[in-house]
Amino acid sequence: MIKHVILWKLKESLSESEKAEAKINAKRELEALVGNVPGLLSLTLVTEGLASSNADMMLDSALESEEALKGYQVHPLHVAAANGFVRPFAEVRLCMDYEA
Repeated sequence: MIKHVILWKLKESLSESEKAEAKINAKRELEALVGNVPGLLSLTLVTEGLASSNADMMLDSALESEEALKGYQVHPLHVAAANGFVRPFAEVRLCMDYEA
């Protein structure tokens, strides 16, 4: 199994209400990928971190294999969700993929 973890910092130029809306939309769109993208076993988008956090959102997902991860990255549903609901609002993205 492959774990795919991403941290995002939202753009400072966004208002608090814009950040809240971006989080709601990203969570809805990304979590809906489970069952629709082959090899994607689970995906949770955490949008409410503790005050000690310096990231705004964390994606925690599991995929069957590295091949499934490669397929997920280019799958049209994932690309549409990322391009429409995450990338326009994020200024920093960090990713960690590892075998679990």
